[in-house]
Amino acid sequence: MVLGIKSNKGLLLIAIFVLISSCGSRRTVQLPYNGPVQITENARVILNPASVATPVDSTQLELAPSSRALTSSIVRASTGTWKGRVQQRLDSLCRLPLFETTQLGLYVFDLTDKTPVYAVNAAQRMRPASVQKLITAVSALHYLGGNYRFGTDLRISGSIAGGTLQGDVYVVGGMDPLLSASDLYDMAAALRRMGINRIAGNLYADLSMKDDLSYGWGWCWDDKVGPLSALMVDAEDRFAGEWISALTNAQIQCSSIGIGQRQLPRGTKSVLRITHTIDEVLQPLLKNSQNVYAECLFYQIAAFSGQKNAGRKQAVTLINNLIAQLGMQPDRYQIADGSGLSLYNYATPELIVRLLNYAYRRPEIFQHLYPALPIAGEDGTLSKRMQATFAYGNVHAKTGSLNGISSLSGYLTARNGHLLSFCIMNQGVNSAKLGRDFQDLVCVALCR
Repeated sequence: MVLGIKSNKGLLLIAIFVLISSCGSRRTVQLPYNGPVQITENARVILNPASVATPVDSTQLELAPSSRALTSSIVRASTGTWKGRVQQRLDSLCRLPLFETTQLGLYVFDLTDKTPVYAVNAAQRMRPASVQKLITAVSALHYLGGNYRFGTDLRISGSIAGGTLQGDVYVVGGMDPLLSASDLYDMAAALRRMGINRIAGNLYADLSMKDDLSYGWGWCWDDKVGPLSALMVDAEDRFAGEWISALTNAQIQCSSIGIGQRQLPRGTKSVLRITHTIDEVLQPLLKNSQNVYAECLFYQIAAFSGQKNAGRKQAVTLINNLIAQLGMQPDRYQIADGSGLSLYNYATPELIVRLLNYAYRRPEIFQHLYPALPIAGEDGTLSKRMQATFAYGNVHAKTGSLNGISSLSGYLTARNGHLLSFCIMNQGVNSAKLGRDFQDLVCVALCR
């Protein structure tokens, strides 16, 4: 693997040396489950969601020392031990010429031993890029639960006489990124099955689930994401045109021109509810780093507050409450959006790892989060990375990339069978590949 560093060949050789393999491929993993866990080659974990252990008591959440003493708390192990060898490998990688001009945040935690393994600038605030999606995903699973469903409701008011609805039609938005044009055709067909071929009243969209902001706080003009809406079709803001087309296709005439915006009144009748599971959203959100999906999940957290027209303020309040529950100080970080697009986001490797550790200790969260993470060399944004290395099929982690920023965070299994959580943040890199290559070296060093 080439790091793209032209100077200091001696240190480059050290990095390449880290990649030299020496061990087999079958490992064991300790997971918080009572039932059977299948471990395949390269430590691929197959979970049995029906065999979930009792959640860990909240008093066990403080798995790492405070930020102030984080680095000094890590015990240097003897060179003959697994931990000592890993620390030496990481020491060598962290002395690469890459860090003469760029910044690094790195934190590795042993979930099996419940002890930190390695840290460099782990409490430094950095922009996480799409690793921010881990904050969103863990927070959403914490508040909403794994059985949560995104929903879009079709409702009517008034009565039906002679095929005419003497009333209005409402579509209540739930900010579901998976709502499709086909779903709208199903809605229109449901009206037709009720005997409606003409709507005498008005067509309304209820968008009161979220605020009226179309873009995230701190998004750049060239991000090419959005506008956001409580009613999107195929993750795009084109509901109005698609809904009219669906009604036309069902041969339903409309007296009104266009679609108004109005909050659903009392006394309406439910016609059809379209839903999608949180797992269906998490898969593309984490595997493929879908930004709109992450924002839709972020707004589900906001709506959990119970407020109409909820937005960033409500979501951040709840996320900060979770951060405080982990024993950390929320005012040390900044949550700008759900996707990591904003340059106003600030997190630390320690914060991300703490959230990963919390998810691991909560089977009701972990069984939804872990399968949605990209797998090194196999799928998602890691499909082409770490191939033909010890990290292949082992690293399950979220990538992150913005101009000048590259990050990676997730779980992997070490050679000694221990499950590790980690976060790597590279900032100030003039090429995302420099960050990705370094992260791959770190992962291989941990998997050896």
